[in-house]
Amino acid sequence: MTEPFIRQYRVADRDDVADICVRTAAAGGDARGVYSSDLIMPDVYALPYVDHSPDLAWVVEHEGRAAGYVVAVDDTQAFAQWWANEWTPGFVARHPAPGPDTGHHPGYTEAQLLRDGADPDRMVRGLRHGELETHPAHLHIDLLPVLQRRGLGSRLIDTLRTALAERGVPGVHLGYAAENTSAAKFYDRYGFQELPSSTPTSPLVGIATS
Repeated sequence: MTEPFIRQYRVADRDDVADICVRTAAAGGDARGVYSSDLIMPDVYALPYVDHSPDLAWVVEHEGRAAGYVVAVDDTQAFAQWWANEWTPGFVARHPAPGPDTGHHPGYTEAQLLRDGADPDRMVRGLRHGELETHPAHLHIDLLPVLQRRGLGSRLIDTLRTALAERGVPGVHLGYAAENTSAAKFYDRYGFQELPSSTPTSPLVGIATS
């Protein structure tokens, strides 16, 4: 059996990236069936990134398919503007309103998810204290359970930080669900530091690229 390995994202990985996203979207757990469409979550937290910056996306290939990824943009402010112009119209057309009740009632409701998908300014609105200057890039990282606790998350972030440093980007930030305690522990072990804009309900952490 071939060991999992990290490689650059390819367009053919797009569906796998969407699948990984939804299967890890419930504070690290499986969110399939939670919302009226399993495509909403990837349409907010994964697919815009690979469409905008495929050169800042890497996957972990496992048994012939992507089973983990890191996706990023090097300039959050510019990305938010691209999103408003290029992504929001299609997103709203695909997801005009919350769908039928699935019987699940997550803390992050479908209405909130749709609102966030059409509001790219949320990515910059909550940042202050010069955080867009010190940590202009941001990332999302997800691994299916089969790949977790094997050092692959750290290697993905290492790969991304090297690429960002080569571009002269000084730092990268990310937010995560407050209830995702395993993610919090991982980021802390890796060396991410809480940023001034972080709150108990909306944790925000960052790290220098080098």
